[in-house]
Amino acid sequence: MWTPDWPLDLGRMLAPHRRGAADPALRVADSGTWRTTSTPEGAATVRLVRTAAGVAVSAWGPGAERAGAAVPEWLGAADRPGEFRPGDHPTVAELHRTTPWLRLGRTGRTWDALVPAVLEQKVTTAEAYRVWRELLRLAGEPAPGPAPEGMRVVPSAQRVLEVTDWEWHRCGLDGARRRALRAAATAASALEPERAGDSAGLQRRMCSLPGIGVWTAAEVVQRVYGDPDTVSVGDYHLKNLVGYALTGRRDTDDAGMLALLEPWRGHRQRVVRLLLAGGPRRPRRGPRFAPVDNRRR
Repeated sequence: MWTPDWPLDLGRMLAPHRRGAADPALRVADSGTWRTTSTPEGAATVRLVRTAAGVAVSAWGPGAERAGAAVPEWLGAADRPGEFRPGDHPTVAELHRTTPWLRLGRTGRTWDALVPAVLEQKVTTAEAYRVWRELLRLAGEPAPGPAPEGMRVVPSAQRVLEVTDWEWHRCGLDGARRRALRAAATAASALEPERAGDSAGLQRRMCSLPGIGVWTAAEVVQRVYGDPDTVSVGDYHLKNLVGYALTGRRDTDDAGMLALLEPWRGHRQRVVRLLLAGGPRRPRRGPRFAPVDNRRR
């Protein structure tokens, strides 16, 4: 049993790690929230149950002890939100006041975050989630313990290198992302925090690999370290969301987004998370229909 000293929202804290409702590595069930993970000792399955006393943690598999001990940091225990100063911007100040549950969790596992981040490069969310599911079904090992049916563990770097071309084709993974994933697998051990050092060091190492850019590196360190500052530059939607939430303007580029976030340097990603949690959204435009030409009927 672990008891947080803030109003923890279990579902929202784990949401950044969930790749859709059918994610084989993170499942919400009546029996609790289940998550699989890799560890240096091997695979692990963790079950989390929110109770009045806190969070009940159970774990199975060779990596159970390490994974179970990491749960508080997964859920934000190592974060330092008290160091953040929201300033005078009314939206940011109000969100900071009304979202006391928000913490930046850290997993300490690069490989678990890097594989899905590579799969999400330059494709729709739905397509990335589909390939993630197919890859885990093809190459991931079954979740240890009494996990819900169909749960899997992210395939090891060695297993990724063993996947054949026809198997990649079966997953629907294109050549560019396949090459990036293989490059990451080749260097996987050097990318874990024990060897990569801090967030900046890991980003440099990842960006030195072919097919890994600043967006992928940012998505990884946000999850591995709970990095409060690194923003996902190059995201198709994020710049417009931030721009609209902070200024009401509909169109913002990456440079404009970073300029808007500059007053919160050191906590720019925290501001992004606040805006994602409850910031104003740009109104959706209604569907456009082609004019009807009655003469063709």
